[in-house]
Amino acid sequence: MELKQKIEETLSHVIDPETMMDVIRMRLVKGLEVHDDGTVSLTFIPSSPVCPLGFQLAIMIRDAIRSIEGVKDVKMDVQDFVHAEELKKILNES
Repeated sequence: MELKQKIEETLSHVIDPETMMDVIRMRLVKGLEVHDDGTVSLTFIPSSPVCPLGFQLAIMIRDAIRSIEGVKDVKMDVQDFVHAEELKKILNES
C-alpha cells in the first residue's frame, strides 16, 4: 500500500466526536499530497467557520498522519475557520 493510501486509511479512523463520522467522509481534509521526501501537505476545512472542535480535530488529523511510518513532516493549511491563523501556528510549530 502506498503512503497516500495509508494516510487516507488512517484518517478514516479519525472520528469527529460530535457527528461520530470520520474526517474523510465528512470531507474535512482536502488537497492531500505526499511528497517524495516524506512531507505530507493538506488543507483542513472544519465543518463550520466556528466549529467548536476545530482545534481538536486538526490536531487529531496531524498526529494520526505523523504516526505513519514514512511520514517525515506534516504541513497543514486551515481554511474557512475563524481561528485559522492561530490554529496554523499551533499545527506547524509543534
